[in-house]
Formats: sequence, C-alpha cells, structure tokens
Amino acid sequence: MTVQDVLTPGAGAPPAPGPAAGARGVWRRLRGRPSAVVSGAVLAVLLLAALAAPLLTALSGQDPYTYHDELVDSASGGAPQGSFGGMSGEHWLGVEPGTGRDLFARLVHGARVSLLVAAGATLLQVAIGVAVGLAAALGSRWADQVLSRVTDVMVALPMLVLAIALTTVVSDDFPRPLLLVLVMGSLNWGGTSRVVRAQALTLRGLDFVAAARLGGSRPVRVVRRELLPSLAAPVITYAAVLLPSNIVLEASLSFLGIGVRPPTPSWGQMLSTATTWFRADPLYVLLPSALLFVTVLAFTVLGDAVRTALDPREAGRLRVGTRKEKTRG
Repeated sequence: MTVQDVLTPGAGAPPAPGPAAGARGVWRRLRGRPSAVVSGAVLAVLLLAALAAPLLTALSGQDPYTYHDELVDSASGGAPQGSFGGMSGEHWLGVEPGTGRDLFARLVHGARVSLLVAAGATLLQVAIGVAVGLAAALGSRWADQVLSRVTDVMVALPMLVLAIALTTVVSDDFPRPLLLVLVMGSLNWGGTSRVVRAQALTLRGLDFVAAARLGGSRPVRVVRRELLPSLAAPVITYAAVLLPSNIVLEASLSFLGIGVRPPTPSWGQMLSTATTWFRADPLYVLLPSALLFVTVLAFTVLGDAVRTALDPREAGRLRVGTRKEKTRG
C-alpha cells in the first residue's frame, strides 16, 4: 500500500506531477521570460569561459602567470606600453600593470576561482542549513529550541568580521580557495535553516506526510520521499540568492588581501591591485569590475525568474496587483 492509496480523493495535498513534467513546466516558464533567457545565456558564456580557461589561454598563446617586463614602461612606474592597456594581437585585453601578465588569461582563470568558491560555499551552506532546519522542525521541542537559538546566533554574527579573523589565523600553506569555501559555508547557513524549518513545520502537518508516518515509514524515508521534494523549490530559490552574495563576499575578502593570494588570479584580488592604476590604466579596473557586476546581476535576475517559475502563483499575484494599480490610476 502506498501513500496515495491511504489518501482519499480531495484529502490532503493533490498528487504531485512527476519530475519530468515538473521540470518541463519550470523550463517552459523560464523560456517565457526574456530576462531569464538573457541572464541564463550570459551565465552560460561565463561558465563555459571559466571551464575552458586553459583552452582559451592556449589559443591566445598566453598564461596567467608569465611576466612580460618588456611590455610595461618602468619609467612611468609600470604602466602598460601602447594604447588601451597594451592591447595587441598577442594580448587581446592588454596586460597587467607592473607585471605585464596577460589580462585576458588572468580574467578567465579568475572566473574559475571566483565561481568555484561561490558555488562551493553555497552548496555547503545549503547542506548545513537543510540538515539543521529539518532537525529543528522534526526533533523534540528541546532540540528545536536549542537549534533555533543557534541559528539566531549565526544569523546575527558579523560574518565579514569573522571571515577575516578565521582566514588570517590559518596557515598560508592551506589552499585558500578551499579555506574560503569552508569559512563562508560554515558561517552563512542560518538563513537557509530558517527557511527549511518554517517550511518543514508546515509540511509535517499535512495529510500526505501524516499518512506516510502512519504507514510505518521511518523518519529518514519520510524526509527523503515526502519532505525533501517539497522543500526543493524554496531551497533552490534561496540558493539562487546566496550564490551572487557569495561571489561578492569572495571578491571582498580577496580585495582586502585575505582571500585568494597572488599569483592565483581572482576578480577580487585583481581589483585590490587595480586601485592604484585607475588613472594610468582604467581598463585594468573596469574589466574585472564589469565582469563582477554582470555576473552578480545575471545571477540575481535568474534567481528571481527561478523563484517565479517554481511558484507560478507568485507571478499571478504580481499581475493581479499590477492590474489593480492601473485600475486605481
């Protein structure tokens, strides 16, 4: 006997569509939003460029670590020779001031580090937040109180200050990208935990969850088969908000000199050295800044589109509200 056999028609939640149908519906709604299509295309290009960074730099004949002293003017303090930051057929976006390293190679390799750190931190935050939120919602009252207070403390802590403190006390031999993932992921899971706890408290009182528990399903099976599929939409939506925030946080830490260390390229680390060259070589400042801005904006727009696609009722409420405002006007 299955859970659907226990439920009578009209009692509890309606049968959920299969994964394929649900995925097709979300994909169809996303394709219907031009902003989602454009932001998705931009992110796809950035992701492909990051994954193919070694191939792209090989095609250009450059790498992100080789110094080219002959391409910078020592008399002017290390500014690139030539116009537009030293752009040429060999150096497509010019060279880095002071070192002469190829700017295109450092940008695409920096994208790998920035996106990898942000994605890894987001996955760790979601994993911890889902585990703590489910434990608080499904555990005893005492466990709920303790875990909720711990979550409140984590949300209230000054994350940037703690991240700075933790990254400075760790030995330089420890891989900095991995350190950033661990620090950022272990400090910023409170919001995910709150979302999961609130949703799980609502779901556990519904008939289909009660039927599964009465049918003899173990708690782990109830969580895996009944709760987690229903929690997918809010968790994915919240993760889409966390990802651009983590990109900015990684850039901030690298900008302060405690994130990714040279010579490993990162957009934030490049901006930390670019501040002294904004007059002599504005392009060196604009390129990583523009990439960081476009990436965060694309993730934000796509995250909003995913939220609406996973909950079509939200789009309906927005349209109704817009019509009412126009009618009043």
